Amino acid sequence: MKALVFVGLKPGVLDPQGRAIARSLNDLGFDEVTNAFQGKVIELDIEANDPEVVKGRVTEMCEKLLANTVIESYRIEIQA
Repeated sequence: MKALVFVGLKPGVLDPQGRAIARSLNDLGFDEVTNAFQGKVIELDIEANDPEVVKGRVTEMCEKLLANTVIESYRIEIQA
C-alpha cells in the first residue's frame, strides 16, 4: 500500500517561504496570486493489507517524526 502524508503549517503560523513564493510569482507577472503556502508531501510504501491499520501506523509516524504538531498539521491519504 501507499500512504501520502501532506504536511503544512497550522493557520496563524507565519510562512515566510510561502510569502516569498507569492511575491516572486507576482514579480514574474502572475498578479492573480494573492497568497502561497509552502508544505511537504511524504510518500510511503507500506507492506500491509488493511487500510485502517496503515492509517493508524502512519498517524503514529506523523505524531512522532513526520510533522511538528506544535506548528504543523497533516492529512493522510491511503492508496491500495
